[in-house]
Amino acid sequence: MYNLILLASRPPEWTHQQFIDWWRGDHAELTYRLPGLRAWRHTEIDDALEKRSEGWDGISVLSFDSPEDLKKALASPEWADAVAQVGDMRGRRIAVMGHEAEMFTA
Repeated sequence: MYNLILLASRPPEWTHQQFIDWWRGDHAELTYRLPGLRAWRHTEIDDALEKRSEGWDGISVLSFDSPEDLKKALASPEWADAVAQVGDMRGRRIAVMGHEAEMFTA
């Protein structure tokens, strides 16, 4: 799998729960439509292990078959719609891409 990983924090005027509800609700409706999307995992961040990791609300991992499939999704009207919905929300975001390697399964 080739993943797009998004680490995000809410806009300053939103509560954590408002942001999670939006992310898993209205925003999810647009995310599901991305062409080539094979899987989507979302983690709501409850706590930080260390001080420097505080201030984040959630992580999304969007999985595609290949880097080319992700590039097609990023060039799609569906991605443009999702970006437009975020607008100038004023939260923080880190977005990275890479190949997944399963390291352990119980």
